[in-house]
Amino acid sequence: MQRHKTRAGILSAIFMGFGQIYNRQFIKGLMFIAVEAVAIIYFISNLARAFWGITTLGESPSRLEKVKGIAKMVPGDHSIVILIESLITLLFFVLFLIVWYMNIRDAYKIGAERENGRPSHTFTQSLRYILDYKFAQSFLLLPGLGILFFTIMPIIFMIMLAFTNYAAPNHIPPAKLVDWVGFETFRNLLVLKSWSHTFYGVLTWTIIWAVLSTVTTYFGGMLVALLINQKGIRFKGMWRMLLIIPYAIPQMISLLLMRNLFNGQFGPINQYLGFFGLDGLPWLTDPFWAKVTVIVVNMWVGIPVSMLLIMGVLTTIPRDMYEAAEVDGATNYQKFRIVTLPMILFSTAPTLIMQFAGNINNFNAIFLLTGGNPVNGNYQYAGSTDLLVTWLYKLTLDQNKNNMASAIGIILFIIVAGFSLYNYRRTKSFQEEDMIQ
Repeated sequence: MQRHKTRAGILSAIFMGFGQIYNRQFIKGLMFIAVEAVAIIYFISNLARAFWGITTLGESPSRLEKVKGIAKMVPGDHSIVILIESLITLLFFVLFLIVWYMNIRDAYKIGAERENGRPSHTFTQSLRYILDYKFAQSFLLLPGLGILFFTIMPIIFMIMLAFTNYAAPNHIPPAKLVDWVGFETFRNLLVLKSWSHTFYGVLTWTIIWAVLSTVTTYFGGMLVALLINQKGIRFKGMWRMLLIIPYAIPQMISLLLMRNLFNGQFGPINQYLGFFGLDGLPWLTDPFWAKVTVIVVNMWVGIPVSMLLIMGVLTTIPRDMYEAAEVDGATNYQKFRIVTLPMILFSTAPTLIMQFAGNINNFNAIFLLTGGNPVNGNYQYAGSTDLLVTWLYKLTLDQNKNNMASAIGIILFIIVAGFSLYNYRRTKSFQEEDMIQ
């Protein structure tokens, strides 16, 4: 009894390509042999160092040594460079293991076909099979590699930083080494009073900000869309154009302009209040008024987006639903509550969830308008209007607290992903996708 599949599998496990050559697929076998040869050359010089680097993060920092009586800087291990290089090598190793497994599986499968009396495909037949049946999978390989090294690898790197002590002033390479510290960073962030007070304060404001900014822009946009859509409203095009202008202007310009308008000393808004005998307000310098200001300005920027979205939904609501409601004697409010509002919510709920997630990470609105200020003396490197994302930015670029920033990034991701997944599972838009055809 022939055992082609077993022999081919074992040969491919010993060295990639041997099983294919045993199955008389010589070109494919030579290609697998070339892949393993290149991999062996690469991994001989890099794999051991990758495991050493990912374990130790370096052993000798840069230091001064006397050479012939002159102090000279001797370069040492750069922990972060070692971490990145090790991570890249290990990802390549994982890819190699996947290819190695596919090579064994392929040899085993072709060997099984030989046992059943079917001849092995020639190289041309294999190419034709790929183009006919595996075209999409094959051409997704390149973007897949791009996603692995430009999207997934940075995320893994950020997660790993959260488990190190990579922070100023004592652990900044190359002068100092970085070490693994486990969950100590998370413990400090959540329990240590000097950090936890800031974290919970900023987290609370982030949630409040996300809820208020989402609700105000969404229902503000809905109100404006319904008003403009009413019968008897003249110059509807002009109203739409005026309300779209804030959205058409680059957000950075709008927010910097608003920052000057709300300036407490020379801003026009306080000057207008002065004309009416009113005292100016500390729009950007008082913690409460600064929070009110960022929400109001966010409404000005965000309402046109919701208005356009809901105007589109209004055009899809069947007219006969309103006519049926009118026959039943429904008032305008009842028609809105029973017909308009459910249809709008059904169509826009996914967008609403996305807006909420986006507002949690709305860096521009806070950073360009207030810069996270006014200063809060009780907070650690954060202001009164800082969101988690802007606090993370300050910790990274201003304070070099990279491990703490990474821990905040992970927590932020868990909050946004968890909330989004929960709502996606409970939203009727996804449970009843065929409601609107």
